[in-house]
Amino acid sequence: MKPGNRKLLLIILVSLVIVTLAGFSLKYFFFSKEPVSYITDKVQRMDIEESVLASGSLHAVKTVAVGAQVSGQLKKLHVAVGDRVRKGDLLAEIDPILQQNTLRDTEAALENVMAQKHSKQALLKKYQLEYQRQKTMSAAEASSQADLEGARAQLAGTRADIAALNAQIKQAKIAIDTARANLGYTRIIAPMDGIVLSIITEEGQTVVSAQSATTILKLANLDTITVKAEISEADVTKVKPGQKVYFTILGEPDRRRYSTIRAIEPAPTSATSSTSSDSTASSSSSAAIYYNGLFEVPNKDHRLRDSMTAQVAIVLKEAKQALCIPSSALGEKDQDGRYFVRVLKDNKPESRKILIGATNKVLVQVVEGLHEGDTVIIADSTTVPATASSDVSPPARPHQGM
Repeated sequence: MKPGNRKLLLIILVSLVIVTLAGFSLKYFFFSKEPVSYITDKVQRMDIEESVLASGSLHAVKTVAVGAQVSGQLKKLHVAVGDRVRKGDLLAEIDPILQQNTLRDTEAALENVMAQKHSKQALLKKYQLEYQRQKTMSAAEASSQADLEGARAQLAGTRADIAALNAQIKQAKIAIDTARANLGYTRIIAPMDGIVLSIITEEGQTVVSAQSATTILKLANLDTITVKAEISEADVTKVKPGQKVYFTILGEPDRRRYSTIRAIEPAPTSATSSTSSDSTASSSSSAAIYYNGLFEVPNKDHRLRDSMTAQVAIVLKEAKQALCIPSSALGEKDQDGRYFVRVLKDNKPESRKILIGATNKVLVQVVEGLHEGDTVIIADSTTVPATASSDVSPPARPHQGM
């Protein structure tokens, strides 16, 4: 082979090698496709609960404002805030001098009317004798008809006076009973068993009850507590009497107290009066609407106190050791109410339809469509940016025994 041909052949071979390497490089860098990676989680068994959360307040099952029915100076208080009292215990005393004087006046008035009646009764006997005498004399034509008629009129008038005095005696007795009752009202007696919540009127203050009974103290029965849970209008249609409910207080966040919903108030907690103006109604319509759900819990140890704040959970659904998956694994909802999920099987995704039950927004209960141990896909590298895929992890599962 001539030297010129040999050189030409070498150039051609080198060019082919360069083109081949460039083709492989182009395919590798521009047309190669990385394998898809998946973020997954296992189908596991655990307890799950679907509930409505609400903020509530604690109230004594029965609260009584103990007031004064008579006027006077509060002379003595026999209790202090926090004292436990029994029905019939003496709570306070009002200076009784005014009521005692009123009772003496009414008793004296009764004595006066009784004396008048005795006087009229003596006159009645006199007029009866006079009438009999005039009647006898008139029959013997020894007296005039006018004298007989005068005696008859005196007798009838005296009898009428005695009847009027009898009515006055009844009035006087009623006045005495009222005065005696008012004197009794100067001693304030506990109307029920309970605890003194607050004292409104202090010793030495003047009590005036001309228009309404003045409150001296507030008494409450704390053996049972009523919880008022404010349920939003978005959730109130899901709640009904008889549902299980539990709550915690700020001082004991780890202790749950259980009960059942007794009733749901038909009107919102801030119902607008029918006499409100249109401007007030329009402004209140934009505010959140809440309805009180009511239930009771025993409180024999009195650890729960009036007006405490409660974090309430009303249980709508619950399942023990149910199959659960993260709610983020759910796809679109079908017309039959089932959801699509992707399952990773032999490193290949496949679509399934499942029926769900309870959900707590983090997990959902799987009723049909999956088995324990199946691997569900939450996301993959085609939907999650490469810079963030390493930071994405399955949602934290709640502790067992929710």
